[in-house]
Amino acid sequence: MKLEVLLSCMHQKDFSLVDSSRLTGDVLIINQCDREDFSQVPTKTGTARMYATRDRGLTRSRNMAMEKSTADVCLLCDDDEVFVPDYEKIILEAYEKLPHADVIVFNMVGRPASLGNRVRQLHFPYTCRVSSWQISFRRQSLLRSGVRFDTLLGAGTGNGGEEELKFLTDCRRAGLSIYYVPEAIASVAQEVSTWFHGYTETYFENRGATTRYILGLPLALVYAAYYAVSKRSLYTLSPWQAFKATCRGMKGNRIGKLARSLPGKAGD
Repeated sequence: MKLEVLLSCMHQKDFSLVDSSRLTGDVLIINQCDREDFSQVPTKTGTARMYATRDRGLTRSRNMAMEKSTADVCLLCDDDEVFVPDYEKIILEAYEKLPHADVIVFNMVGRPASLGNRVRQLHFPYTCRVSSWQISFRRQSLLRSGVRFDTLLGAGTGNGGEEELKFLTDCRRAGLSIYYVPEAIASVAQEVSTWFHGYTETYFENRGATTRYILGLPLALVYAAYYAVSKRSLYTLSPWQAFKATCRGMKGNRIGKLARSLPGKAGD
């Protein structure tokens, strides 16, 4: 099997991210900037390819990388990760041991193992705990299923995050198998977010809109109550204020309405 890391970034002038991220094998970089071109350089054991594009949006970047890749297995990557020396071996061995896995979620160095310490198949609500840079997948499984990242969600859309939850939810609905392997493959700084500015009422309203769009209204309401209570230590609002703000976002159903106005989309 061949592994390729799909790295999304912006305004890069060269391939220095490959070295700073300690990537040694095949890398496909989608560089959203102010030009359109292609270049490549050798890495220690593979090739780093870069597509520069004027397109914008993280989910559009992920989808473009998926289409441009030629690998058997792909790993999502941001520009603030540093990989462990044997990341390729860890990932490919996991797929060899789990031949029925279409998607495998890994751990990150220095972060709590919130999904446990054993190999397991993932279903909702555990998929809610996954970040995009933990996700790998068999490329052909995704191409056959038609699952892609939803371009109405993620950085650059103004609708907040949760694109990874929508992606994993769509994978489950398409019948793909999602597994978790408690092996750390990289560390991630995530020091600056382009969309998260604190646990404000706006944050919870956006969360209401995204979770209704992804999960449907009944399940989103249950999840909103759980989130408001379980994450109480993270924000200064009262749980009731957080829940009410989330419900306002659900009632407005902004993303669902937008989805219904677009060809090929559906919104609750």
